[in-house]
Amino acid sequence: QVQLVESGGGLVQAGGSLRLSCAASGRTLSRNAMGWFRQAPGKEREFVAGINWSGGSTYYAASLKGRFTISRDNAKNTMYLRMNSLKPEDTAVYYCAARRPNFLSISSTHSNYSYWGQGTQVTVSS
Repeated sequence: QVQLVESGGGLVQAGGSLRLSCAASGRTLSRNAMGWFRQAPGKEREFVAGINWSGGSTYYAASLKGRFTISRDNAKNTMYLRMNSLKPEDTAVYYCAARRPNFLSISSTHSNYSYWGQGTQVTVSS
């Protein structure tokens, strides 16, 4: 059974930065594409960024590209999301997710992900 645990969320002022981590346990995820999603109060869960199994390919929501950077360290079974120039509208619960084994490519569709973390709150004050 795969467990994903996010960390690194918190309260930050607009313009600040945070780095989220997603640590996996239970099995290696080196053969799984992974991604970050977020959900703000009253809104649907939305795709933030995705990364393929090796980390060699990434994909971002158009509105976030240039401010957010996704990466992974398969040796540590951990994925990251570096968020710069944060805005109040980035406030949300951020979730990490992984696709099933051997689903190597990125997807922006949350139903294509089989494993989810519990989420970490990011609050950006103005």
